[in-house]
Amino acid sequence: MREEVREFVLAQLQDMNYDVEGIDDETTLGPAGVDLESLALADLSVRVEDKFGVRFSDDESEELALMTVGEFTTAVAGRVAQQV
Repeated sequence: MREEVREFVLAQLQDMNYDVEGIDDETTLGPAGVDLESLALADLSVRVEDKFGVRFSDDESEELALMTVGEFTTAVAGRVAQQV
């Protein structure tokens, strides 16, 4: 499941016109890595929520910006697994 989430996240980033070349599990979503602004991070979160049926609270938005791609995909996969 984690790999499926990772592939989806990268595809969505590319769709949002971010350069995904060189992004790996250690790349942060925020300024030091992918450099997602708050609106782009919210957009990505909504896309992930819609695709995988998970939810992120408003309080988590700051935490998401500090996560790496690997941490984010692991968190999403964990939430999906909890729903089953």
